[in-house]
Amino acid sequence: MDFLFDGPKTAERMLVLAHGAGAPMDSPFMQAIAEGVAASGIRVARFEFPYMHRRREGGRGGAPDPPRILTQSWLDAIEELGGSDRMVIGGKSLGGRVASMVADEARVRGLVCLGYPFHPPGNPEKTRTKHLEELKTRALILQGERDPFGLPGEVARYKLSRKIRIEWIPDGDHSFKPRKSSGHTEAENLRRSIALVTTFVKA
Repeated sequence: MDFLFDGPKTAERMLVLAHGAGAPMDSPFMQAIAEGVAASGIRVARFEFPYMHRRREGGRGGAPDPPRILTQSWLDAIEELGGSDRMVIGGKSLGGRVASMVADEARVRGLVCLGYPFHPPGNPEKTRTKHLEELKTRALILQGERDPFGLPGEVARYKLSRKIRIEWIPDGDHSFKPRKSSGHTEAENLRRSIALVTTFVKA
C-alpha cells in the first residue's frame, strides 16, 4: 500500500486519512488538511482505496470498490502503519464513512470525518447513520452548514452515539467552501477545520 506522509516520524500521535469518492489522496482539500495538521507536530498518513489507485494508474474512471474491499483496505492500512495505539483515523466523505465502520473493531484512539455523507444529496430519507447510533470510538464530525449530504436540521433529528461531536463549518459546502456573500472564506474555514482536528487528535 502506498502512503503519503506529512509531519515528524517520531510524533506521539498519528492521523490516517482516506479520500472521498471522487478525488484522490493528494487533492487540494486533502493536501491542505494533511499539511495543516502535520504543522502542529502530528504524523499524518494518507492512502487510496484500490479503485482510486486504478484510476491513477490507468487514467480511467470507475465506481468505488464494494464495501468489503473498502473496509478491508482501512484495516490493512492500520495494520501496515503499526497498529492503533497512537492512531486517529478518518477522512473526506467516503473515506471518513468507511473509517467510521471499522473504528470500533480496530480500537483506534479516535475518528475524524470531514464532511460525513449522512445521506445522498436530494435523498434525505436514505440515511447512512445506523452504525453511528452505537459507535464506541470518540468521534469528531466536521460538517459544512450547506452540505447537501447532511444539513443541520436533518442531522439534529438523527439518533447518534454520545461519543460523536459535530462541529458546523460556517456556510460551508461538502468541502467547507462558503459563498462569497457569506462573509466567510474558504481559507478561514480550512484553518478552523485544521485547528479542530489538531486539538481532537492531541486530546
